[in-house]
Amino acid sequence: MTPPPERTAAPPPRAEDRDGGSRVLRFSPAERWIHRTTALLLGACVLSAACLYLPALAELVGRRALVVTVHEWTGILTPLPALLGLVSRAFRADLSRLNRFGPHDRRWLRAALRRDHRPQERPAGKFNAGQKLYAGYIAGAVLVMAGTGLPMWFTGLAPLVWRTSATFVHDWLALAIGIVLLGHIGKALADPEARRGMRTGRVERAWAAREHSLWRTDEDAGESRER
Repeated sequence: MTPPPERTAAPPPRAEDRDGGSRVLRFSPAERWIHRTTALLLGACVLSAACLYLPALAELVGRRALVVTVHEWTGILTPLPALLGLVSRAFRADLSRLNRFGPHDRRWLRAALRRDHRPQERPAGKFNAGQKLYAGYIAGAVLVMAGTGLPMWFTGLAPLVWRTSATFVHDWLALAIGIVLLGHIGKALADPEARRGMRTGRVERAWAAREHSLWRTDEDAGESRER
């Protein structure tokens, strides 16, 4: 008599299958690594700058030479994660998206200026117009900060008048960066699903449809699986 075939246990369902496919991939592991390391370096650079320029913090922290060293090296290293991240196909694809500004982005900005929060008035692809402007501003500001910081670090690179001008630009741009970063953090704190997307890589499909209605989630998720 032929014995009955052995029953094999079915593999456990994946998280995206258990929730009915309600979550979609937004950021690859490489992109999340780039974001975290850049945030860490830039945050340390801004905090060390505050300790150098605000007397109350300077007295509280002390050890000015160490703070100067931390500020210099974190400033120089801040662009490094993005440069290393260029090996990631998903990161390069997102850079291309951030670099494109279309009619729907101008419509998003007009609605934002009117404080119109209706999703239909704020069409966006994977990144909205505000995120595109922020990314472009931070990328340019980091390069300017590095360029103006080097003459202050290596005083023999430029004459005194150049160093004076570089110091003026460096100090005021640092203040502007600090204000913009606070705004960025405030927006992130107000959107738990966006934070979850950066933390885990996945977001709710309903959130994506509401906040990024022009994002082709299925196609872009496939691209994001490529590191």
